[in-house]
Amino acid sequence: MELEILKYPTVREAKLYEKLRDDKVRCLLCERKCVIAPGMRGFCKTRMNIEGKLYTLVYGDLSAVESRPIEIKPFFHFWPGSTAITFSTWSCNFVCPWCQNWRISRTTPRPDPLHFIHPEEIVRMAIANGDKGTCVSFNEPTLLFEYAIDVFKLAKKKGLYNTFVSNGYMTLRALKLLIENGLNAIKIDIKGGKEEYKRYNFADVDVVWRNARFAKEHGLHVEIVYLVVTKATDDENVIRETIERHLKELGPDVPIHFTRYYPAYKYKEPPTKVEILEKAYKTAKRMGVNYPYIGNVPGHPYENTYCPECGMLLVKRYGYEILKYNITKDKRCPKCGTKINIVGEYINRRKRYFKYII
Repeated sequence: MELEILKYPTVREAKLYEKLRDDKVRCLLCERKCVIAPGMRGFCKTRMNIEGKLYTLVYGDLSAVESRPIEIKPFFHFWPGSTAITFSTWSCNFVCPWCQNWRISRTTPRPDPLHFIHPEEIVRMAIANGDKGTCVSFNEPTLLFEYAIDVFKLAKKKGLYNTFVSNGYMTLRALKLLIENGLNAIKIDIKGGKEEYKRYNFADVDVVWRNARFAKEHGLHVEIVYLVVTKATDDENVIRETIERHLKELGPDVPIHFTRYYPAYKYKEPPTKVEILEKAYKTAKRMGVNYPYIGNVPGHPYENTYCPECGMLLVKRYGYEILKYNITKDKRCPKCGTKINIVGEYINRRKRYFKYII
């Protein structure tokens, strides 16, 4: 049965692993570094040891493909107004009890090619849709590592950008390979402090901040999202510690989004109080973050971009829509001339938002 699944196009030998004794292997894709015996899968269920070699079971096995606004990721400072061909696979290497995309993140992959799409087809669809780039999202993109690299290389040749919406728990080797093969921007979710990571995901927050810093140091555009979960990650001290870490590792110009949680999957506490989000925003601003935001509260003034020097409204938003864009072509505030941390050109997107492809 194990050898039988090697016939499927979704099953490919993994790029990052090492062989151990007794035909065991150690996966080197994420920081869990699972040791996997023959016939078994790792924590994420997307990697399987077949006769002493590690295989991904999800190469091109896509759970969704859509053309989506870059702001919905959210990237507020990267190619504003553009759309990206966005795709995902199954499962996750985290187990957040409030996962919004649990229908795919909690689904164990099947090796048979139910939704196999060749990397060239993804790039072709992006160009046909008028998308400016690619984005691996919905579930943890690291699990599509081999496929993402192949897509990124093709997309880069066609002049498209490449992005990740990630929990940031990949190994440095994996992140380095992604960058070398065309990754341009990464949005990383911060899921609390040390205790919250241990309690909810059996993980280490230091790894995530290490990767965020590495990404920025190696030229990637980085944005941070902190999901403020009622009675889980909404503690004022934890939020302040996160802001301090953000400033230490990434500096004042990297955006941080404080996003409203809504009940989902196994977690049923009420939605985050808007006052808590507003307090987090004001705390970040007071501590020196130039571009804090509130997310999942459409129409709130704190989802807009303001000049960090003079306070002028630069980008007015409603959710993922840009209503006004007042930044100059050389990316400065038109009032005081302050340089604004924006990557790419503004695309005046008028009518296309979501385009479902599968």
